[in-house]
Amino acid sequence: MKVGSLEIVPIVDGVAREPIENAVSHPDGKSWDCPDHPADDNGRIRLDIGSFLIRIKDRVVLVDAGGGVYADESTQTGEMLDNLRRAGVEPADVTDVCFTHMHWDHIGWSTTHGEITFPNATFRVHEKDWAYFMTGPAAVPKIRDLILPIESRVEPIDGESEFFPGLIARPAPGHTPGSTVYVVHDEGERALLLGDTLHTVGELTEPEWIGMWDVDPVAAGIMRSRLAEELAESGDVFAPAHFPELAFGRLFTVDGIRKFSWVP
Repeated sequence: MKVGSLEIVPIVDGVAREPIENAVSHPDGKSWDCPDHPADDNGRIRLDIGSFLIRIKDRVVLVDAGGGVYADESTQTGEMLDNLRRAGVEPADVTDVCFTHMHWDHIGWSTTHGEITFPNATFRVHEKDWAYFMTGPAAVPKIRDLILPIESRVEPIDGESEFFPGLIARPAPGHTPGSTVYVVHDEGERALLLGDTLHTVGELTEPEWIGMWDVDPVAAGIMRSRLAEELAESGDVFAPAHFPELAFGRLFTVDGIRKFSWVP
């Protein structure tokens, strides 16, 4: 995706195929019927996992770091470094890794066998996510062990900030306490990388759907509604973290009413 003179390259790490009831629920018990993001014949929905590569002048930026080498009956990752090299980038070339949040499928390649995978990178993450996942009562040992080697390289985010011209971090709490949206901008154009503020198209086109992985479902629902209104009004392109092929799209209002249509 071109944004002014900048290019955003999706880097796929793998694919998850989750039962739809694991991803979303509906307060009225409605069955999933989203043609833009359908479930397969087994009732599973495709959710890709990966990262977004952005070259900004002398910086090589990754937004999220995939899931690492992982496999179970529904999910398989491990392709990110090979796909990054296909895009012409070696791990040592990466200057910045910016996390949308700290769930395992966004931080997985931070380390490899206890060593920092991107040895020259600064890592950025919201301070509330660091506290929640690393030191708080809900801290996850698997995540803590994976992330601990990069601790000295972490620069915390505590509010909206522009690290360098072209990339803005915007806190968007709900999915996790420190969930962050990244705004890529250049020459009057913008693209938003939404992380896990939503996982499925249906959460935008029918906002009654509730994400099952949200730490604070109420705050996450409010954030999704705000983003939907903003994206429909601005016409900016955007990419959540798990659409198939990490696809970009735009959101439009339908016949001028408060109902949205997603166009890839």
